[in-house]
Amino acid sequence: MPILNKDMTLCISLSARPSNNGTRFHNHLYEQLGLNWIYKAFAPTDLAQAIAGVRGLGIRGCAVSMPYKEEVIGLVDVLDPSAKAIDSVNTIVNDGGTLTAYNTDYTAIEQLLQRNAVPTDYSVWLLGAGGMAKATAAALRDAGFRDVTIIARNAEAGPALAGLYGFAWCAGIPAVEAGEGSADMLINVTPIGMAGGPEADTLAFPHEAVAAAKVLFDVVALPAETPLIQAARAAGKQVITGAEVATIQALEQFVLYTGVRPSDEQVRAAEEFMRAQ
Repeated sequence: MPILNKDMTLCISLSARPSNNGTRFHNHLYEQLGLNWIYKAFAPTDLAQAIAGVRGLGIRGCAVSMPYKEEVIGLVDVLDPSAKAIDSVNTIVNDGGTLTAYNTDYTAIEQLLQRNAVPTDYSVWLLGAGGMAKATAAALRDAGFRDVTIIARNAEAGPALAGLYGFAWCAGIPAVEAGEGSADMLINVTPIGMAGGPEADTLAFPHEAVAAAKVLFDVVALPAETPLIQAARAAGKQVITGAEVATIQALEQFVLYTGVRPSDEQVRAAEEFMRAQ
């Protein structure tokens, strides 16, 4: 990484609980490509002031994580179709003071469903109703999944999200052991299992639901092996991890910020560096 200097381009991330994933991934690519750029993670105390800082200081790019993906919409100038279609933002690009918002989470979910060849006739339980849930629900709908249930305690956000994509909604996880049904694919898009959080050691879905499922998908990226992913591996299930989501969405952010698409080899090296922390 070059020595800090006045000509260096800055990109940042904003999250309630920042991790080193994006920082390591982006900075490693900057170094590989010889770019005079630097990436830094922040936990803002005031989101509006933070976005004003992006604009006022000429910060080139800004990643947006939980819980700011919807709140930030009113603070930008332009919504790219990728963000406008789902009312959720995870990427902001600053072009001379004009802030354009994108969503690369959708791209990551879409690619991972395809790569893992998840059958579209699978039934799905999607736990959560926030910004990441919107991106995931949109990707599921566009991929052709129809039997999807949004599971969310929020009696406004849950039904609203389900209605937007023509899915079902329930307030709590059905009791598999009581004969209330099961799902082929379980997807966690909540902070349950996230390192440093109050539910870091909590299993997002009960063991009975995990045992009945075929595919387990956890968007939590830190740790890569969440309690849900660990339980799924122990049960011999197919898994899709948040670390995979983080790599794809971060790569698309990198391209939006720099205009440069790294080679597959460079991306693999950055991904290995990110996961080696």
